Amino acid sequence: MKIKKSSWDIPMQLICLLLLGAMTAYLIINWKGLPDTIPGHYNARDVVDRWGDKSELLILAMLGWGLYLGMAVIEKFPSIWNTGVAVTEKNKEAVYGILKNMLSTLKLVTVTIFVFLTMNSALSNHLPVWFLPLVLISTFGPIIFFSIQLRKVK
Repeated sequence: MKIKKSSWDIPMQLICLLLLGAMTAYLIINWKGLPDTIPGHYNARDVVDRWGDKSELLILAMLGWGLYLGMAVIEKFPSIWNTGVAVTEKNKEAVYGILKNMLSTLKLVTVTIFVFLTMNSALSNHLPVWFLPLVLISTFGPIIFFSIQLRKVK
């Protein structure tokens, strides 16, 4: 089944590509000026407990691109999605439309997280206190929101 792109889906895709493109361009343009060592991991007290080579920024960037592309492929095959509701001929367009919007939203959240982590590490900044709560809310919030919408479909 082919699902039409919605008015929600198109901006999500564009924003993802703009963020990933900007992150990639930043790394390419500023590579020589980036510090040779960057924070690799922080403990619970926001103290760097592992330093890494700046090449680790490439790993973060590739993970961001890889997750984006993987989710884009998954979007193309709604038959493999676990819908959580019975899909009938009558409701399949609505069910798959809601799930596609959820995937687009989660794709944007994922890309934003990886772009932020890459840029934050490139600038050798500490992770802000609000980062983890925001990641959890921005990840689980859309899942809850779209799951509620999905349950309303008959």
